[in-house]
Amino acid sequence: MRSFQTQRGLRIDGLCGAQTWSALVEAGYRLGQRLLYRRTPMLRGDDVATLQRRLGGLGFDAGRIDGILGDGTAAALVDFQRNAGLTVDGICGPATVAALERLSTPGRDEEPVAGLREREHLRGAPRDLAERRVAVGHEGGLPALVTAATRALAQEGARPLVLADPDGSRQAAEANLAGVEVYLGLRLDPHREGCSTCYYSGYRYESAGGRRLAELLQSALTQVLHSPDLGSRGMSIPILRETRMPAVVCELGPGTTVVEHSHEIAIALVRALARWTAAPCD
Repeated sequence: MRSFQTQRGLRIDGLCGAQTWSALVEAGYRLGQRLLYRRTPMLRGDDVATLQRRLGGLGFDAGRIDGILGDGTAAALVDFQRNAGLTVDGICGPATVAALERLSTPGRDEEPVAGLREREHLRGAPRDLAERRVAVGHEGGLPALVTAATRALAQEGARPLVLADPDGSRQAAEANLAGVEVYLGLRLDPHREGCSTCYYSGYRYESAGGRRLAELLQSALTQVLHSPDLGSRGMSIPILRETRMPAVVCELGPGTTVVEHSHEIAIALVRALARWTAAPCD
């Protein structure tokens, strides 16, 4: 179980909870085993991720590879069907799968267009925090740090939005609806001695902007806390997988250290964000 959780970028606890069970179900789907189309709730699975990668490799922007069949993937599917001379119905069935397999190059794993678009968008964004919409999300337990971080962001001219909810999917939906440009999650782990950061990575795809921000935050926070550097890593937890902007979650502990250094941590967070806006990707 732990090996599967590690492979899928989930929190590692060895238990088959709701997120692990959903990931197990999704892992069982292969492209062509079922019809894929836009519906509510959205279809999820490894077959959707394969569809996104195939479309992206052919130049059709299905969005980042997250295994969720949303509007971007549906639009790319329709565009592909139109260009391939197929029936344009927005349904990935046998004919569409056959066309994808025929046009894809075996053994060649091209970078999806979504990765190129993300870097292009980030390089064209403003180079400071002025008027940038920044979501600060938390599950609770960090009122002093959240207040200090939002105040420091506002002082730099940013437009912070606080999202407080223990459910990562609900936070992601709020962030997407608000149109924020970057998501910064703060999570207290009372049993942790040190700091770690995570960004979206899944299905052999990762957010370039998210990884860059996670690395900057990790460096800044480790220096402030004088604690063990627990590193940055790619994960596929809901708040990272379902947000449509670069997103990072910082996991901090122990609680007494975080409370005592809330002001210093907030300043470090904002300085790292400022460095990221100046150079958001490699």
